Amino acid sequence: MQEQGVKSALSGIAELGITEAAKVYWNLSAAELIERAVRSEGATLTDTGALMCDTGKFTGRSPKDRFIVRDAKTENTVWWGDINIAFSPEKFDALYEKMIQSLKGRELFVRDAFAGADPEYRLNIRVVNTTAWANLFCNNLFMRPTVEELKAHRPDFTIIQNPDFFADPAVDGTRQGNFAIINFTRKIILIGGTAYTGEMKKSIFSILNYLLPQERGVLSMHCSANIGQDGDTAIFFGLSGTGKTTLSADPNRPLIGDDEHGWTDKGVFNFEGGCYAKVIDLTEEKEPQIWHAIKFGTLVENTRFYEGTRQVDYTNNSVTENTRAAYPIHYIDNAVEPSVGAIPKNIFFLTCDAYGVLPPISKLSKGQAMYHFISGYTAKIAGTEMGVTDPQKTFSACFGAAFLPLHPTKYAEMLGRKMEENSVNVWLVNTGWTGGGHGVGSRMKLPFTRAMITAALNGSLEKVSYEEHPIFGVQMPTTCPEVPTQILNPRKTWANPADYDQQANALANAFVKNFEKYADFANDEILAGAPKATVTQS
Repeated sequence: MQEQGVKSALSGIAELGITEAAKVYWNLSAAELIERAVRSEGATLTDTGALMCDTGKFTGRSPKDRFIVRDAKTENTVWWGDINIAFSPEKFDALYEKMIQSLKGRELFVRDAFAGADPEYRLNIRVVNTTAWANLFCNNLFMRPTVEELKAHRPDFTIIQNPDFFADPAVDGTRQGNFAIINFTRKIILIGGTAYTGEMKKSIFSILNYLLPQERGVLSMHCSANIGQDGDTAIFFGLSGTGKTTLSADPNRPLIGDDEHGWTDKGVFNFEGGCYAKVIDLTEEKEPQIWHAIKFGTLVENTRFYEGTRQVDYTNNSVTENTRAAYPIHYIDNAVEPSVGAIPKNIFFLTCDAYGVLPPISKLSKGQAMYHFISGYTAKIAGTEMGVTDPQKTFSACFGAAFLPLHPTKYAEMLGRKMEENSVNVWLVNTGWTGGGHGVGSRMKLPFTRAMITAALNGSLEKVSYEEHPIFGVQMPTTCPEVPTQILNPRKTWANPADYDQQANALANAFVKNFEKYADFANDEILAGAPKATVTQS
């Protein structure tokens, strides 16, 4: 019983073993999905027309329950360990059959989509969902084919998602009832026991992180990207809380994408067709682009209304700090379509250093760029996560360790080659503290950070002199337009320079200790990019 689309009801999913669904809806429009979600799935509309729903027990990804099937294809290519947890082909096959059985008699929502704005590197996706609102998420986050493209669509990978199906760990080989399992040989992703939609998005990202570097020579990146009036592309890497979304959202620089990109020999392209933005404490003043994107067609997850209204209270964290909005990228006024740009001229590694050690901006050599890329440093501060009361050092390889099937050095070496081939500048930007650590110093002012990034982008920092940081070895500009000179060298902002040296050595040692697990796979140039601890100054 076909509701919409170019295929008969079960054509295209019968090959998956799905033959006894009650009804199959193909490629419904956003309006049709929203209507069904409100009518039968408990979702509600906000006062701006967005669809609001809850993801249930899981309000974020569950990294310990994400597996990759270990077989002849992946045995010697995947970076096995705590990030990529092995799952046997036999257990996958058995779990697959049980999951297919769980779809009997269910209404299913099927969507054909793409990942990759560059047609040459595009991945065809098919998603089978048991809820309309999860299918709306896929409509918003993946790329939407035209009617003609749908006629020729054949999936490279298929996601089957059923939040109501729970594994039996003792029998099925999972850790607990929820799971996300990628099978690169069968080209199937199984997601069960969790309704958190981000599991689908990041599963596809993981697949691209595996395929593109190995098979196509494309560097896959967890980053945002924008493009200047002269066509110059800039890339922003950074973990949560570093300002990646804020700093890449520039009204004078159209947005290529906010989260996942590939870097080819020709340029940069967005993997996604939408954005999945955190909305905790969202205001129109702080994030006007996100604020205005939350309208009809947008999916808002795990938020709450002001009592007696349909107005979302973005300060309400009673469900989770990880409240989200998923919307098509064209909901951003200055988004580039198609979402592609030229080879980047400038790359920014954003870090929120709560210890007041790193310079507000510094230029990295090729070796330092690879080292800091693998390190992926920032610091969590109180209020960013439950249970965090004091600053905590955080390292996430390539600024997205959870999504890297290959060893981090593989991505870093590709970055180094592309830097060298294209004369790319890489900048380390500290959006954290100056004049002392958290509780003593002060947070770097956003206008200063914007001014430093602007100076890097327009070439102003090519015309100034630099001095070398004695411990981290990075090059610090001695002047920068519209930025007080005294803040450019962090040691000079501390009341007691000896205290700074002590804290800088402590941070450098943390870098070195974190890097130990990668050192055996790193080349000499990467290792030379490490900080030199125990340096003191008079």
